[in-house]
Amino acid sequence: MKRISEIYGSTKGPVYSFEFFPPKTPEGDVKLMETVKELSSLHPDFVTVTYGAGGSTKDKTVEISSLIGKNHSIPAVPHFTCVGADQAQILESLKRIRSEGILNLMALRGDPPKGQGEFKKTPGGFENATELISFIRLENLDFCIGGGCYPEKHPDAKTLEEDVRHLKLKVEAGADFLVSQLFFMNSAFEKFLNLVRKIYKRVSKTDFTK
Repeated sequence: MKRISEIYGSTKGPVYSFEFFPPKTPEGDVKLMETVKELSSLHPDFVTVTYGAGGSTKDKTVEISSLIGKNHSIPAVPHFTCVGADQAQILESLKRIRSEGILNLMALRGDPPKGQGEFKKTPGGFENATELISFIRLENLDFCIGGGCYPEKHPDAKTLEEDVRHLKLKVEAGADFLVSQLFFMNSAFEKFLNLVRKIYKRVSKTDFTK
């Protein structure tokens, strides 16, 4: 199975991917796999599978990602967050994911559980995605790690420039590729890229996907 960084590094054109949300019912599971089969005929470069608010679908996320990779030979990238787990629990989960043959991972801070207004670090856990990515690298888990970026600024950042400086730390911690949050104005993405290039001095166009 290819690493996402290799896909971006070797492409000479656009990279296409789909994102799937784990269903909540057995009927939804069947429908999802039918959809994956149908969309596989379009030959996406990879797909991602979300984690659910508060990590509510973490087991299903891994299961679906594993099935997609094994049954359709498409690199499947499960989301993985810091929510509701300490370092020991996170390490155990990561080892399980790797044992499923999953090579690529989206490492995110994650949204707080439903009803919790703001993110709260789990005792013994991590404050943000940068800490999570650094931990994965220190544990020598052989993942190709993706991180999130925010063309319209992360909600917790005071300014876009502050957010991009945090993004630089995320890359330095070991993120191999970045996937942007949804944006509605191309001008916002161009402004974001220009600021990234200013702060980084040099960034390849293939380091980002819309």
